[in-house]
Amino acid sequence: MPIRSFKDLDVYNNLYQASLTVLREILPKLPEEEKYNLKDQIRRCCMSPCALIAEGYAKKNQKLAWKKYLQDAIGECNEMITHLSYVRDLYSNKIDPNLCNKLIDTYDISGKQLYRLAESWKNY
Repeated sequence: MPIRSFKDLDVYNNLYQASLTVLREILPKLPEEEKYNLKDQIRRCCMSPCALIAEGYAKKNQKLAWKKYLQDAIGECNEMITHLSYVRDLYSNKIDPNLCNKLIDTYDISGKQLYRLAESWKNY
């Protein structure tokens, strides 16, 4: 299937769905004392990989620029793994640890997919 838009990338769609899950099922359950710390970090971080893919796609014909955006998206995926690990380990009484583990897996796999995409990208 040809790639005509960043929305045609499976990794983008998987990350978009993961961010919706985080926004709907994780953030509302975090305690109020996390409002300006973990909650704020997670809110921004969960949306960043999709935004970086979308923004970077505009530079898809500039291999180094596109690769930089994908590398930044990998960094955001790694950051989400860390944040979700904290949520799982600190707030398992409020948030299902299995959901956190599932999301951690999604961000881990997505990071690997982004790496492979950056390494294999030709001018599509």
